[in-house]
Amino acid sequence: MISVVIPCLNESAFIDAALTCLSVQQDPGEPWEAIVVDGGSQDGTRDILEEWSNRDERIRWIPNPQRTTPIALNLGIAASEGQTILILGAHAEVAVDFLKRNAELLKAHPESGCVGGVVQQVHGTAQSSQIGSAMSTPFGVGDARFRTGGIAGHVDTVAFGAYRKEALDEIGWFDEELSRNQDDELNFRLLKSGWRIWFDPRIQSTYHVRGTFSKLYRQYHQYGYWKVLVNRKHQTITTWRQTIPAIFLAVLDVSFGLWILEALGYWSEPWNGLGGSVFLSATFLWLVLGVGSAIGAAHSPRDILGILRAYAMIHLGYGIGYWQGVLRFLVLRAKPKQASSKLTR
Repeated sequence: MISVVIPCLNESAFIDAALTCLSVQQDPGEPWEAIVVDGGSQDGTRDILEEWSNRDERIRWIPNPQRTTPIALNLGIAASEGQTILILGAHAEVAVDFLKRNAELLKAHPESGCVGGVVQQVHGTAQSSQIGSAMSTPFGVGDARFRTGGIAGHVDTVAFGAYRKEALDEIGWFDEELSRNQDDELNFRLLKSGWRIWFDPRIQSTYHVRGTFSKLYRQYHQYGYWKVLVNRKHQTITTWRQTIPAIFLAVLDVSFGLWILEALGYWSEPWNGLGGSVFLSATFLWLVLGVGSAIGAAHSPRDILGILRAYAMIHLGYGIGYWQGVLRFLVLRAKPKQASSKLTR
């Protein structure tokens, strides 16, 4: 059996569409079930879930009193009956062959404990369209193939992955201390244990992106912040590409500070002018690369500035969050702040 686990909180605008997509799936060759784990929705979501559970015996829901995503995922896994655990978001809609392709690829790649595909962005407004375009480019999010697409092959992470239950039992389920990056951390443990992760662009799903730049900033701020805790847990940098925004921000901050010292006369030859040169060069390089990427991703000239702004929210949010995580988790050796656990939906 395939068990689809969906964490959910106040998703009345999206959960019906997510479950409708599952209800009309092509036969995957084995039975399936969907378990929605609700964290106390108060917007009518539970009424929708009740309707679905009464209408379709394959779909049910269970409560999540603690309301965090990793606990929801683990509750869903514990309640499941399948030997394949497929993680899905309440904001997601899947292609009609989604379950079938995941099942086929797990059979075709016995070395892989997880398979996944491309997550395309769905936009409700011009602003969310610009955000979605930014999140689908290498300049915006790096070489994550589940966002940018690419050829089939082994990767280091996927979104909405289909996991072998035996692999999850072997490495342990989701880390309940991580309000963010829990799937990233799980995939790192999966690879470390010797399993592989297979990406195939034929596995298709869509996701309704955040509609404002402020929400985008908070989202990536949390990603950067929690990434440091993942690194501390494993005593290593799990993916080097995700340090680039933090390194770039550090270069800007240090060079700008030196530039100020130069202007105040606290810096002497032969290094005088170094701070300003590095700051202006780094800023110019980011603008050139960002504008070039935005032009390539834009649907119209009006989108270019919006995409560039989205790049800034992603990179600054992640970089600032990362350095705050370094201070909190590595310097102070403290636990996460309670406020940092609040999701940004």
